Amino acid sequence: MTLFRPETGAFGEHLARIGAELDAFLRFEASDPVTRLDQWRAVLTGPAPVEGIGAKAVVDELARVLIPNGARISDPRFWGFITTGPTTMPAVAAAAATVAAPQRYTINAFNLVEELSLDWLAEICGLPAGMKGVYVSGGSVANLVGLGAARQWAFEQMGIDPAAQGLDGRPVAVYASTEAHHTVQRAAAVLGLGRSAVRAVPTDERQRMDPDALAAMLDEGQRDGVLPVAVVATAGTTNTGAIDPIRTTGELAREHGAWFHVDGAYGLVGVLDDRVSDAYDGLELADSAIVDPHKWLAAPVGVAATFVRDREILHRAFTQEPADYLEGSFVTGDDVQSSFDSIGVPYGDFALELSAPARGVMVWATLREIGVDGLRARIATDIDYARRVTDRAREHPRLEPLTDPQLSVACIRYVAPREDLDALNQRVLRRVVRETPYVPSATLVRGAFAIRPCFINARTTPDQVDAFVDAIVMIGDDEHGGRPHP
Repeated sequence: MTLFRPETGAFGEHLARIGAELDAFLRFEASDPVTRLDQWRAVLTGPAPVEGIGAKAVVDELARVLIPNGARISDPRFWGFITTGPTTMPAVAAAAATVAAPQRYTINAFNLVEELSLDWLAEICGLPAGMKGVYVSGGSVANLVGLGAARQWAFEQMGIDPAAQGLDGRPVAVYASTEAHHTVQRAAAVLGLGRSAVRAVPTDERQRMDPDALAAMLDEGQRDGVLPVAVVATAGTTNTGAIDPIRTTGELAREHGAWFHVDGAYGLVGVLDDRVSDAYDGLELADSAIVDPHKWLAAPVGVAATFVRDREILHRAFTQEPADYLEGSFVTGDDVQSSFDSIGVPYGDFALELSAPARGVMVWATLREIGVDGLRARIATDIDYARRVTDRAREHPRLEPLTDPQLSVACIRYVAPREDLDALNQRVLRRVVRETPYVPSATLVRGAFAIRPCFINARTTPDQVDAFVDAIVMIGDDEHGGRPHP
């Protein structure tokens, strides 16, 4: 039996090989990995190896088999998800943290930038002064943590500590628009409030929460003795990028004694674009807010942040019971003479994870590389792309925009007489994904099927955006009876 010991001193050699292959991958010259499915599946599939092959051979398989057949999400023509592949600097920072700070705790440089980057994010997003945050793995968990704070606060007003005592069975409600992300329902389920407690508020003609409808539903709940745990406003919906009326919904939440949560996982940083910043008026009313740096900041997937007015409420909602193996491990006060004298900020008591990577360094690296001005320019460019697609659809006789974008999501469709437009556009979308380099997704706008690109990919170029629209027209013409291509 061969004992393989961890290597020391070989990172440079191995990372140089992997870095070269990643540079090649990012040229996106290879075809879709499905075209080679049988080849790489045959190489990778099999039982767990009894004998190891050694580090160099593993690196070789990574370079030859895995990387060339990876996901095309980093491709500048991929606009399907509201996540993207990371840009180089945050990816490099993540690799550095994996080795140099495998946990976010203790007194070290990575721990410092964990808190520093959270403060930077809060300031960039225009959140109220003094809001503090915690990094988590994504918007799903970030919403759960924010609504966990809301649950804690709402029941504490009734003299109950729900984290310690559980819920008391009283009827509760969380108010969110019909366009809110479905993680709100999941968070309500996990928190013991119940999916049915999430009350869907109708939206206006631009897919934004209707404040009049919200007011009526809050009044009705009050008459029925329902505890309003939270009002959730979305700053950039997943479907269309709509921004709910933040000030009006926040004032209604305050009036009815509800926690006000802003889900800005995708769109909160859009406040940096002066053309749309007025839509964020009222953020100072937020009791909690979330943002995902693995979206518009192009951090590696797995980086989101929840902010609250008073982080102590997160401590009350999520703190762990004392553990014997930690008791006495750290000093109290300022007598810190070793990095292991203190755990640092106790992030493990503010959310769901105890063990967690140092995520803040990825945000720090992005902002150090491009600065706030660079991020502002990236956001403005992506919003311009959505507007460009929409304008071209408005001008073309066989295209139709289904929304007027607030952020970087465009929703368009091909139109033709005497056609089932939903079925036609489903066929067009599938052919675009299969036959061209462009990967949008789909959604429904007022019940109509829409082709939906979301522009947050920092590598996208204007010519690719125009070529995408041309591809929709070409394929739509072909599907609609072989009209000549423009």
